Amino acid sequence: MTDAREEPPPFAAPYAPPDEAFAARFLSRPISGATRKAIDEIARALIRGMRAERSALGGVEDFLHEFSLSSREGLAVMALAESLLRVPDDATADQLIADKLSAGDFSHHAAESDVLLVQACAFALGLSARLVGQGEPRGLVADLARRIGLPALRTAARQAMLLMGAHFVFGETIGDALARAQGRRERFSFDMLGEGARSAADADRYFDAYATAIRAIGAAAGGKPLPARPGISVKLSALHPRYEALSRERVLRELPPRLLELARLARAHDLTFTVDAEEADRLELSLDVVDRVIADPSLVGWEGFGLAVQAYQKRARDVIDHVAALAEAHDRRFMLRLVKGAYWDSEIKRAQERGLADYPVFTRKAMTDLNYDACAAALLAAPRLYPQFATHNARSVAEILVRAGERKDYEFQRLHGMGEPLYEALAGVSDAPVRVYAPVGPHRDLLAYLVRRLIENGANSSFVARAADPETPEDALIADPRDAIRHGQTRHPRLPLPADIYLPLRANSKGVEFGDRRALASLLDEIASARGPFEARPAIHSSKAPRRVASPIDGAELGKVVEADDAAARDMMATAARAFPEWSARRVETRARMLERAADLLERRRGVFLALLQSEAGKTLDDALAEVREAADMCRYYANQARLVCGDVTLPGPTGEDNRLRYEGRGVFVCISPWNFPLAIFLGQVAAALVTGNAVVAKPAEQTPLIAAQAVALLHEAGIPRGALQLAPGAGEVGATLVSDPRTTGVVFTGSVEVAQHINRALAAREGALATLIAETGGVNAMIVDSTALIEQVVDDVLASAFRSAGQRCSALRLLCLQEDIAPVAIERLIGATKELRIGDPRELGVHVGPVIDAEAQEKLARYVADARAAGRLLYAGEAPGGGYFVAPAIIRLARAGDLRREVFGPVLHVATWRAGAFPALLAEIEAGGYGLTFGLETRIEARMQAVARRAPAGNVYVNRNTIGAIVGSQPFGGFGLSGTGPKAGGPDYLRRFLREITVTVNTASSGGDAGLLSLEED
Repeated sequence: MTDAREEPPPFAAPYAPPDEAFAARFLSRPISGATRKAIDEIARALIRGMRAERSALGGVEDFLHEFSLSSREGLAVMALAESLLRVPDDATADQLIADKLSAGDFSHHAAESDVLLVQACAFALGLSARLVGQGEPRGLVADLARRIGLPALRTAARQAMLLMGAHFVFGETIGDALARAQGRRERFSFDMLGEGARSAADADRYFDAYATAIRAIGAAAGGKPLPARPGISVKLSALHPRYEALSRERVLRELPPRLLELARLARAHDLTFTVDAEEADRLELSLDVVDRVIADPSLVGWEGFGLAVQAYQKRARDVIDHVAALAEAHDRRFMLRLVKGAYWDSEIKRAQERGLADYPVFTRKAMTDLNYDACAAALLAAPRLYPQFATHNARSVAEILVRAGERKDYEFQRLHGMGEPLYEALAGVSDAPVRVYAPVGPHRDLLAYLVRRLIENGANSSFVARAADPETPEDALIADPRDAIRHGQTRHPRLPLPADIYLPLRANSKGVEFGDRRALASLLDEIASARGPFEARPAIHSSKAPRRVASPIDGAELGKVVEADDAAARDMMATAARAFPEWSARRVETRARMLERAADLLERRRGVFLALLQSEAGKTLDDALAEVREAADMCRYYANQARLVCGDVTLPGPTGEDNRLRYEGRGVFVCISPWNFPLAIFLGQVAAALVTGNAVVAKPAEQTPLIAAQAVALLHEAGIPRGALQLAPGAGEVGATLVSDPRTTGVVFTGSVEVAQHINRALAAREGALATLIAETGGVNAMIVDSTALIEQVVDDVLASAFRSAGQRCSALRLLCLQEDIAPVAIERLIGATKELRIGDPRELGVHVGPVIDAEAQEKLARYVADARAAGRLLYAGEAPGGGYFVAPAIIRLARAGDLRREVFGPVLHVATWRAGAFPALLAEIEAGGYGLTFGLETRIEARMQAVARRAPAGNVYVNRNTIGAIVGSQPFGGFGLSGTGPKAGGPDYLRRFLREITVTVNTASSGGDAGLLSLEED
């Protein structure tokens, strides 16, 4: 730095403030009539120029007009563009082509369009659809097929996708791209295509690609000064394999030096260097990285550094202010690219999944447009920022031109392959410079980029899509977005707030965005305030001495537990049986409100539960928070389900008769819960039994009694009588005593299949009434991946499914079945990504894999991995730290899927391969194991998805996502066969299993006739 100007503090702004405050601000600053007239005139001229400008090659406007994303053909093109080029084998390619195109009608597109891009795609895809999708080719096409062969026609579909790639990607190599840019009047910013890094090898590869490109661009840059020089756009997530908020310390240690090295290289050639925008949860992290890099003295005086800001984010203006303060502090000018934003759908979903108070992005396009205009004005008013306005919207361009007046120190930007007509029209009214954002890379790497751009621009509300439709009037295209929000319409009417998305089933539980430093700090303060030591005791005095409860992390004592003896267990059953009649007689509404009160208390006191989930159960922060939220969701969901299923039902019958079906509790339920979900499953079992009117004796896992004790105390505080809910901590013998008691009318159990079978036999052998058993056990959970799947997505899903919670979930992935055509690459990338997982104390941010539950589990897993190593089947095993019950992730090769016959409960993944064409046989082999809990499928072939859904090899089938984290009320959880009895937890039928049914029939005519029938009036 050249002086001692004060550094601005780290970026911080409200993560998801309410839309209404923004709308009030936008409407409080109306534009004058003269300004509006000037904007309208320029916008009309641009739109007319766009519609008059027709390229024989065609652009995205022509393509989207021809293949609307609301049509089957449009969706088919998107699906093929996303997947076809990466499929290495012809058999699967044929299936994919047939699947996507057989239902579409492409022939009329080719006949009606005079645009080369549309003609080529429609002809190739239509021809392929007929040949591959209809079995036996007929007519002229059949004759053509006989003459040139099906392989050549299959190639036609691939060529169509390559044509799209060539149209939207500027060059497959940086050399090709630079050659293509020679002689063009536009400026260029080159973007090296690719997904974010999953491994160190990925990050190194992307770094080398950026460095090579910078050198090549610099060599060809010519003599123009900044800002007219070319440059490069850099994605931070491509330079680090764990670019996430919880890995902040590691990212800030490792990433700034790499970014600085690239920035210095760009500076050496005096190029523009733009840090691309990421998702909202990574915004603070991105700015922390940028802050560190630009403070380096080696960059003093260089004005080519810049970054992108997304106007659909509510914090966009705050980012501009932060960058302006940085520029002032470092006495230089920065470039700032203003874009609308490209991750809108994923931002909406993440906010919903996280249970945030609001969305970090606007939900109406009019609000985004207004924020774009406000941010553009802020950029033009910031003397140390060089504005780069990236937009394909004619009205936005017109407003910027009017606001800028005679100024020349700014530029417009467009994506290559998109927006050409708009900027050709702009050249007729302004000499403002235009920079093309030019993607560079192999066509198979364009997939995610291309589909994202087409979907973004093809959405019904997109200016590009609307402008491409000649039926859309000019007035609609140039309308002031203020008019759309004047009457309070600031939010999309069909997008409820995240808290409300599950209504009326339940309210969404409250979560935390870890990418919001203020929210994360507040959560950590809640956890730190939890004070031990803790204790757990049975509801009735036990003669047993207190036992030390130790953490699986480091063996530290967390508290004491007094376990129930045999006499205490039987006394609790007697107490529960006495409490049952009064509790069962309570109104359903009363019981339901107690559960809702418990959910509220749980959220208010989550700090204690999070602290215990981490220290007693060994969970990472994200897993612990997810469990607290699931427990609250269970309470609220079962409360509302009880209101629906526990009332009397009037049944039909002959006249003179009243038939009613009544539901009431069965009696005393024994709830036996596991240690791997010591809060969510414990509370779920107990809440379901209680709200249906049963008394409960709850036996938690012997490893996690402290969490259970806190949960029971919370339920008592919410109003549950002490006699109706009693805690019975202890080992297996306590559970055996409770199960064998003749007063037990039902048992709900989650754990191993061996224990479930033992309980089943014990219930059958005892005297007394037949008891209900609800059992959820584990599974040899499989995932099948075919060659249409996106490898990066597969790696993400497999990592989460196999290794989150140290693999200690009954839903965890145990068996990965890869199509042999992609197996070598997939395994290499999976191992690379697994190496990036940090193993250690889960109370530390940035740890991904905590300990297993105890020494017995650790020893059993260590022996299993050692045996695999000795047999030469170990593909990878990480290194576990000492001092706790840690087991590093391991990946083991199998000769065939059927070789895995039992559940290995820990961070151990087995991998088998299969040949194209053997999909049905593979499914049968998996089913032969007898388990049926969770199943994953990664494919882009719709027919294959439907076939798996019909066959239902498991109780929960997940397609193109991970196989864990079932959502209460949305993804009811439970299996069949060796995986459980059903009904599914968190589903509409679960409570019925806790109820007994009573039919009451009354002869209403017994006192002299049916008065109702006799009083019927005639019309």
